[in-house]
Amino acid sequence: MNRFNYLRIALLVIVFTSCTSSKQYTYPLTKNYQPDDRQLYEEIVRLDSSFFGAYNTCDKNLETYARYFSEDIEFYHDKGGLMTSKSELIAATKKNICGKVTRELIKGSIEVYPIEDFGAIEIGLHQFHNSAEPNAKPKVGRFTVIWKKETNTYKIVRVISLH
Repeated sequence: MNRFNYLRIALLVIVFTSCTSSKQYTYPLTKNYQPDDRQLYEEIVRLDSSFFGAYNTCDKNLETYARYFSEDIEFYHDKGGLMTSKSELIAATKKNICGKVTRELIKGSIEVYPIEDFGAIEIGLHQFHNSAEPNAKPKVGRFTVIWKKETNTYKIVRVISLH
C-alpha cells in the first residue's frame, strides 16, 4: 500500500470518528445579554452569592439560607419533583446537601430580568459537587429563580432547577 492510500484511510477514519462520536452539548445563554437594570442585576447577583454561600456552608443550622425563601415557595426540580413547603425544603437541604454537596455558579452565566411591580427573574447555569463522588465530573444545570420584592429585600418565591 502506498503513502497516498495510507493518508486516504487515515482521513476517512478521522472523518468517520468525528461524525459518529457522541455529541458535546453546550449551554448557550442569551446572545449578547445586557441587563435592563444594572442596579437590579447587581443586587440579584449579590443575593445569589449570599444565598448559595449559606447553602454551601449550611451556616447557623440553615437559618440564613431559610430567610431567603418566601413562605409560599414553589421549588420545581426535574429529578426531585415539586416542593411547596418551606420547612420541608429546609429539612431536605439539611438531610441531603449539608456536608455533602456544594454549588458552583458558572461564572458570567446569570441573567436578570425585571418584572414590573413584582421583582425579578434570574436565570443561569451552575454545577454541583458531591463529596461522596469526588472523581465524578459535575454536570452543568440550568436554574430559574423568581425573586419577589418585599419591603427592602427580595424573597425567593419560585425555583426551577434542571440538571
